[in-house]
Amino acid sequence: MTTRDHAMRLLGHRLKQAGLATPDLDARILVQAVTGASDIEMIREPGTLLTKAEEERLGEWERRRLAREPVSRILGSREFWGLTFTVTAETLDPRPDSETLIETALDLLKEVPAPRLLDLGTGTGCLLLALLHECPGASGIGADLSEGALAVAASNAAALGLDARAAFIESEWTAAVEGRFDLVISNPPYIRHGDIEGLDEEVRLHDPMLALDGGADGLDAYRALARLLPDHLTHGGHAVIELGAGQEAEVTEIFEAAGFGVLRVVSDLGGVPRALVAYMPRA
Repeated sequence: MTTRDHAMRLLGHRLKQAGLATPDLDARILVQAVTGASDIEMIREPGTLLTKAEEERLGEWERRRLAREPVSRILGSREFWGLTFTVTAETLDPRPDSETLIETALDLLKEVPAPRLLDLGTGTGCLLLALLHECPGASGIGADLSEGALAVAASNAAALGLDARAAFIESEWTAAVEGRFDLVISNPPYIRHGDIEGLDEEVRLHDPMLALDGGADGLDAYRALARLLPDHLTHGGHAVIELGAGQEAEVTEIFEAAGFGVLRVVSDLGGVPRALVAYMPRA
């Protein structure tokens, strides 16, 4: 038997030897999860012994992490915007970079008392549900092609107590969507098809291809959104769209060619242009 502290240090060492990017953090999260210890207990009680069952489970999690399975998928959950979301094989793993979309959208919604929101390619529902959490007067729809993802999103909405204000529908982009919305938000697939094989194993082997593959040039989804969104934005409404690294100029051109004005492009904490804000000028 081993202590929490020893298990954490040993696991961190093994993950570091394997070349993983954040070995100590991964080790702490996994040991804390397997023991059920709180943050304070991890600090105050480092000498607490793991049970045999906990050691066995941690060993299995170590094997999975060494096989490049993300920690969030091992645990079945990911924190995003301070909220906990279930993740499965049917959903994209929410990334901190996408929180830039939430900050940007909230700024746009400050003067809208009861906004109606649309999240296209909703996945876990993290974008829509984070906005609903911050905007008590808002309601919204999340659309996705994946039945599995929609089930996860609905479960997340219920777990967060937001299911009364969120609906989820199966739709290829806006095909099954009716009405207009004050804000449309989307993290579309934007990886060039030819680049997918070169992605990190954590992404390539575990994120659904539907959420990654943006076509030959990575821009297929942006073309579709630019074509479809004018029929679903209110006058004065905005679209907040996630960008892949280096795509800001091309996506801006696509939206402007479709008649949109591009208000701004917002960079994430790493300085990468991440969120494009578009609007349809009044006729």
